[in-house]
Amino acid sequence: MNILSSMNLYNVKSRVYLALFLLFVLISIGTFGYMLISDFVFVDALYMTIITVSTVGFKEVQPLDFSSKIFTIFLILTSVTIFGYVISVLTEYISNTKLLDELKFKKVQKTIDKLNNHTIVCGYGRNGNQTVATLCSHGKSVVIIESQSELIDEIELRKNLLIVKGDATDDETLLKAGIKKANSLITTLPSDADNLYVVLSSRQLNGKCTLISRASNESSYHKLKIAGADNVIMPTKIGGAHMATLVVTPDIIEFIDRISIEGESSSNIEELVIEKLPEEYKNKSILDLDLRKKTGCTVIGFKKPDNEYVINPDANMKLLPNSKLIVIGKPDQIKKLHELF
Repeated sequence: MNILSSMNLYNVKSRVYLALFLLFVLISIGTFGYMLISDFVFVDALYMTIITVSTVGFKEVQPLDFSSKIFTIFLILTSVTIFGYVISVLTEYISNTKLLDELKFKKVQKTIDKLNNHTIVCGYGRNGNQTVATLCSHGKSVVIIESQSELIDEIELRKNLLIVKGDATDDETLLKAGIKKANSLITTLPSDADNLYVVLSSRQLNGKCTLISRASNESSYHKLKIAGADNVIMPTKIGGAHMATLVVTPDIIEFIDRISIEGESSSNIEELVIEKLPEEYKNKSILDLDLRKKTGCTVIGFKKPDNEYVINPDANMKLLPNSKLIVIGKPDQIKKLHELF
């Protein structure tokens, strides 16, 4: 929200408070006026004031004398003016200060506060848009941080997306997005400097969060890694290499694309954390796990505790702590894998 809109919001809120104050003063004057002029008790005086200013037309508590009638006329004329002002101010507040938007984003914030192990995506540009679409296709919980109004409007059209309006380089914005409980964060901001700042802040706020950053320049790669990024992606470099491999090995690349892009509609690649396996399988071999027979999934990779990757691992390889299995399977096979393990 810019300075002018903030000032306008402040002015409208001030008028709302003034209108409510005038309404309170009117009811107070009417109540004490009837008590002094007509000798009503407090409840009767308040009753007369309310039915007079609201013009509901109920019967008076008792017949009014000349002075009470004059006072009632004054009260009616004054209440019409004040009520008109109150209604106009409240209408302006609801229509011009985005009150409904404020209520909506408070509701969204409550939903975000309940999330655990979700993914935060900073920036909803071309890379961020594709990132969110892929994560959603795999059923992941996603929170988007975006500051540009036109992109925010685009996100709001998709009612299933959670968004935090603000600057991702601001710690307060990251906290609103639930960085302390997030499992991963992907920053796709156009500026490498902004991405670097997001990575630094996120690493301080959540040391266990997996951080993935976009980078435009080669020089930014090492800076982002030093700042705490687990992975740094250079879209232009990957895009160029991808196009070249489409010439060299087109069928292989198309096959891989179908696995990675189509998501739940085709085959899925999933990782299986060894620590989450039932106790009887720990420190056993891949052969003992027998995934192919039990789920239909095939083991295509193994990540050792020292982060070394083994492609097409031997069936006798031990399932050591802090390691992961990488498996491939159809959606129903992956579902069965999650049910069993």
